[in-house]
Amino acid sequence: MYLDTPLIMGLLRRFPAQGRWSPIFGLVVMCLGIAMSSFATTVTHLIITQGVLYAIGGSIAYSPCIVYLDEWFVKRKGLAYGIMWSGTGLAGVALPLLLEHLLLTYGFETTLRLWACLVFVLTAPLAYFIKPRLPPSPQQKHHHPNPLALRFLVSRKFALYQLANIVEALGFFLPGIYLPSYARSALGASPFPSALTLLLLNVASVVGCVAMGSLIDRVHVTTCILVSTVGATLGTLLLWGFSTSLPVLYLFCVVYGAFAGSFTSTWPGIMREMTRGENAAVEGGENGGGEEGYGGDGNVDPIMVFAFLGLGRGVGNVVSGPLSEVLVRGSPWRGQALGGYGSGYGSLIAFTGVTALLGGGSYVWKRMGWL
Repeated sequence: MYLDTPLIMGLLRRFPAQGRWSPIFGLVVMCLGIAMSSFATTVTHLIITQGVLYAIGGSIAYSPCIVYLDEWFVKRKGLAYGIMWSGTGLAGVALPLLLEHLLLTYGFETTLRLWACLVFVLTAPLAYFIKPRLPPSPQQKHHHPNPLALRFLVSRKFALYQLANIVEALGFFLPGIYLPSYARSALGASPFPSALTLLLLNVASVVGCVAMGSLIDRVHVTTCILVSTVGATLGTLLLWGFSTSLPVLYLFCVVYGAFAGSFTSTWPGIMREMTRGENAAVEGGENGGGEEGYGGDGNVDPIMVFAFLGLGRGVGNVVSGPLSEVLVRGSPWRGQALGGYGSGYGSLIAFTGVTALLGGGSYVWKRMGWL
């Protein structure tokens, strides 16, 4: 879903009238992918249905939320983004419990078909409310930056922000993958206490996203990134790294969810910085977003800045999967270090902490005058 974001959002910007139907069309494709996966008999079938079809449909359905949100909110734009992203954490709390119940009761084939129908029935009525602030018109293209103007991609400022974004993503997803198995193998937890690690992670990310969204409206983006970086790094290297009991691991889940989970809520600040820097020549002109620094008739579309930040996060996500397998292969450092470092997951924990630290590089670069 991350990797095709620039293409989808570019098309939505280029063809705004057709974009109004994007949420319902994407929802149909997404639910079709879920339903078709219930007939899968090989891994290849799952890759095509849930890995490709579902992802494309989800991106088509989700991207308009970003595009239109940027139009609707001005003074509290960061908070609006934070509240929107907090919905992912809320879903991560309720849906796993529901799906686990359905899987145990009906099996995976029936569960996937029921889930496809349920997602469509609950979401389709909401698609009506996903709409631009102003109805699309033939003149609308004159009130937004050109989505094909991508010169900002080769600017030093964006390259530095993107580099930190990709590095942070390399480790960000690993706790969500390995925490339950770590709780079972290293701490001897039973299935529900192990699953509780993810529930706490998601609950904390809800609070973190909203808080960071509010903060990004008030202070510079590099300061917000520093807050996220310090919390995520210290939480990983100290709490997870030296955890010897479930309570300490649960505390890590809360800290990591709140701080690392809020990293993407800093993106509106990067969008603001990129448009202010690149559109300086047209400040004071007509502004499609209603506020200097978030859009206008300049050369940088903030939506495309968001789209390529999403692409960078997707690259980190894809690479982190195979890389994590290498990190845990052979249970390195087992019995040779304290706490979690000696559990066989030590190199994974260290890698997650280091990438979280390097993800805050933009704060250092700002102090060096590079941003």
